[in-house]
Amino acid sequence: MTALARPAPIAAALALVLLALVSPRAVPILALWLAAFALNLWLAGRDTRSARMAVPAIFGVTVLILWEITVWLYAVPGVILPAPTAIAAAFTANLRTLWGDFVQTFVKGALSGYAIGCLSAFAVALLADRFAFLKSGLLPVGNFMAALPIVGTAPILVMWFGFDWQSKAAVVVAMVFFPVLVNTVAGLTDTQAMQRDLMRTYGAGYWATLTKLRLPAAMPFVFNGLKISTTLALIGAIVAEFFGSPIQGVGFRISVSVGQLALDMVWSEIVVAALAGSLFYGIIAAIETRVTFWHPSNRG
Repeated sequence: MTALARPAPIAAALALVLLALVSPRAVPILALWLAAFALNLWLAGRDTRSARMAVPAIFGVTVLILWEITVWLYAVPGVILPAPTAIAAAFTANLRTLWGDFVQTFVKGALSGYAIGCLSAFAVALLADRFAFLKSGLLPVGNFMAALPIVGTAPILVMWFGFDWQSKAAVVVAMVFFPVLVNTVAGLTDTQAMQRDLMRTYGAGYWATLTKLRLPAAMPFVFNGLKISTTLALIGAIVAEFFGSPIQGVGFRISVSVGQLALDMVWSEIVVAALAGSLFYGIIAAIETRVTFWHPSNRG
């Protein structure tokens, strides 16, 4: 134990005593937090796979328990902050509704727009790489479009494409197109002159150099754009539903539930969005490790 770490238990004990004098109800909250913090510190010093997995799991469970205890001790109204148990009850009681919202927002809106936007961006990036005037013209437009606020473009696209999932997909296309385009164009230029000279020595033309050298070298950049776009796609689809949607969808349900002061349902929709976004990101990251196994970041 280092000299800085020795006073830690004494300081924690003093903090508990002072807190007991000021607010006795907060003592169990601080005590639980300090116990979980000490456990995580101990696990962080053990370089094992199970310890690395246990640290975030313990942290998440601790936050949920502290949340529940805080709501119970201080009698926080459900319209301000519902307890995790109340959110879990609302989640299980509305599984059919939540599933329909998931399909409407994620599968129809976010996923279809993500596929269209990313494939279109990749194709345009190849054209911009082939023709220099496209690169010099598209990238400034991409920077301009990336600066446009979604709350300004979403209502316009909803009016153009209607209130169903097609308008949500259009918003997602607009959000994911330019991040993937910019990253792909940058990746296609990420080769060394010696590598290109070697390909020319072998008599390789443009397409052979592209498929054998430049595209593989660009894959880390491409997947960086794809991973960024996973969160942008879900955010775009949800925000677009605030400006018009049928009677289902994550954004629609959040808007309606807020008006009804049903905050437990709002948090249930947030859980659905968080799970969908995390799973989507994880799938893209897993594909990246398979495709870019040669990259230094993926070497054990």
